[in-house]
Amino acid sequence: MNLPNVVTIARILLVPVLVWAIAAGEMRLAFILFVAAGVSDAVDGFVAKRFGMTTEIGAHLDPLADKMLIIAIFVGLGWFGKIPLWLVILVVSRDILIIGGVMFAMLLGRPITVRPLWISKVNTVAQIVFASVVLAALGFDFDAEPAQSIIMYLVAILTLLSIGFYTREWVRHMNATEGESG
Repeated sequence: MNLPNVVTIARILLVPVLVWAIAAGEMRLAFILFVAAGVSDAVDGFVAKRFGMTTEIGAHLDPLADKMLIIAIFVGLGWFGKIPLWLVILVVSRDILIIGGVMFAMLLGRPITVRPLWISKVNTVAQIVFASVVLAALGFDFDAEPAQSIIMYLVAILTLLSIGFYTREWVRHMNATEGESG
């Protein structure tokens, strides 16, 4: 256990507090917590790399914390009617499809290692920007249109593209001969 891992665990523990803030209508607090989580993500990554503190557990916890945060924000905002449910379903379904594909490949004796694709990284940035804009607009009571709608549709398009790219990688892996699979 080192400082970057402690920061990552704190980010995971922040998720229910963030959901509570959304549920309680404390959008300004939710925005501040979301920004704090984002800053902590950057800090723990920097510290881990800069000071040679990377660990195997950190390599697993950091993306888990990121996914928990994004999913919690989208589900919370969707549940309380602040963003469209179709977008929540799309964003969450993508992650379920990826996890399901990994589990199915394992079940078939063809385990696959999922590496983040460039489209996935762009998608994550768009999701964070969208959540930030929504929370800021709600927390500081301003109209973020049309930017909010543009970013929302960008998230939808990128999520669909990400699903397509991961599906293509999964199909390639499943169709590869034993010597080719990776």
